[in-house]
Amino acid sequence: MSSSTETRRLTAKGRATRDRIVAAAAAVMYDRGVAGTSTEDIIQAAQVTSPSQLYHYFGDKKSLVQAVIEYQTEQVLAFQRPLLHRLDSFEALEAWRDAVVQAQRARDCQGGCPLGSLAAELSDTDPQARARLATGYAQWEGAIRDGLAAMQERGELDAEADTGDLSLALLTALQGGLLMTQLRRDTAALEAVLNAMIDRIHRHADG
Repeated sequence: MSSSTETRRLTAKGRATRDRIVAAAAAVMYDRGVAGTSTEDIIQAAQVTSPSQLYHYFGDKKSLVQAVIEYQTEQVLAFQRPLLHRLDSFEALEAWRDAVVQAQRARDCQGGCPLGSLAAELSDTDPQARARLATGYAQWEGAIRDGLAAMQERGELDAEADTGDLSLALLTALQGGLLMTQLRRDTAALEAVLNAMIDRIHRHADG
């Protein structure tokens, strides 16, 4: 049974409690990593009364991690979705780039990508988590691809532009840039790689 199905079966109060637990767990896991986050940490952060209340909503830590991945995917896409929905021109690409860079500056270049952090920690040890993360990244990639496809349909990109390849490359570049931003504590690498990808897309500008 999926976590979304389980959530729909809860009362409004139950959903609110579950959502509070997931949000708290996501924040702690983002700061400390999944392995570095204990049940006690989550209970304290979520302000639940006991481990039994936590296990009422999540049978084990793995099921909670699955919910955290869903939560972080939605958080990432919610921030970018308004821009991704308009990612259909070079001006929109540049606005998206600027928003991503500014978001990193606002957090003092700390933390990296919430999905990327989970992927780095879990991909080799938790097949279910890896599959859920891959689904989240596919949603992200698809939103970028849809924007590039809209540009192509309007004639802003030539017929040779492979929007699938370009969207995957842009997302991959973004992930590497975010990691370098976290390491360097500045946005220079992130800006450089996003600019390089936008320049690559520009090469397909029709006319």
